Amino acid sequence: MSSMSPQGVVERASAELSKRINGLGLRSKHHRNEHGTRASVMERVTNVFCGGNNSSVSPSVNAPEKPSRLLSSRGKIAGNAINGNTVVVTPNLSRRIPHQSSVPTYVVWEQLILDERFLAKFFAYFTPYERRTLAQVCTRWRDHLYRSPRYWSGLLPVIRCKELRNTGQADRARLYTSLLRRGFHAVSLLGATDEDALDLVHSFPLAAKHVHSISLRCSSVSDRGLEALLDHLQALFELELAGCNEITEAGLWACLTPRIVALTLTDCINIADEAMGAVAQLLPSLYEFSLQAYHVSDAALGYFSPKQSGSLSILRLHSCWEVTNHGVDNIVHSLPNLTVLSLSGCSKITDKGVESIAENLHNLRSLDLSWCPRITDAALECIACDLNQLEELTLDR
Repeated sequence: MSSMSPQGVVERASAELSKRINGLGLRSKHHRNEHGTRASVMERVTNVFCGGNNSSVSPSVNAPEKPSRLLSSRGKIAGNAINGNTVVVTPNLSRRIPHQSSVPTYVVWEQLILDERFLAKFFAYFTPYERRTLAQVCTRWRDHLYRSPRYWSGLLPVIRCKELRNTGQADRARLYTSLLRRGFHAVSLLGATDEDALDLVHSFPLAAKHVHSISLRCSSVSDRGLEALLDHLQALFELELAGCNEITEAGLWACLTPRIVALTLTDCINIADEAMGAVAQLLPSLYEFSLQAYHVSDAALGYFSPKQSGSLSILRLHSCWEVTNHGVDNIVHSLPNLTVLSLSGCSKITDKGVESIAENLHNLRSLDLSWCPRITDAALECIACDLNQLEELTLDR
């Protein structure tokens, strides 16, 4: 077999292809003469490939194009006779594109980090504690964070009075204003004196309506300073005194108001039985009471009034070393509706005291008996049998 050059192969293939296409055209023409003027699919293919168009033949209908989804006119089925064919107009499939608000395009990073919508999503990735630092980056970030109280939920602002004394009056006023902007309704004063308490009264007038909870920790505020604070804070209903050794029982008798429903007295050396009397007599709506005092006796736990038996639900006695089983009896008879009771560190309580609790406090849901070394397994049996509503029991040592 003789070999053929590449050029010859190409020419032969081209001739064969032309022959086949011409044959298609002839058969198509013969088919059209037999069946009138109806155009065939093969004719359309021939016209596309060969570009042929006999003058004696009516123009054929071109292949329909793909309908557009965004046609401006409404589509409908219409019968138009073209060479005996019915042309179906595709229905309009256009749909209205919803209007989208314009989104600004930023070229540089400095523009993006100042956009309000970006910052709202950006700050959501951080904890309230971390946002304290972010608020110091620039005034734009600070203003954005200060406008929304949700960024600061769960935080308690602590004012270090020793540092605050070195600032000017205007700076202190700005600090107090920033607390309101962030939606804080609670404040803690650390290391405060009477002068600091009086300064808060004068520099923070809006606290009268906006501060609901105040805490004095490790402070030397006396009865006079405490009285000035409580007189000023007319919306106050929660008070904490921790490590305030200048506060006396007489001061509590003079300062406590019926508005208070939550009271915490911790590590104040002058707090003893008389303070319990002031709490029992002056706070008829008391709901939560936490006490850590070394010198409170069993008798003081019997001072609670009949009004408090219906309102007081949470009682925590921490490291009240003088309280015995007799004091527990006073509690269960004076406050039968307790739901939370903590006797942590009340080391003189025995199984008999726990038995009294189990027999009388049927609504109890949380009981803390940690650091009570005289309690044995017998007490646990009473708890298991009688306290059917109990959800939490603490026995850690």
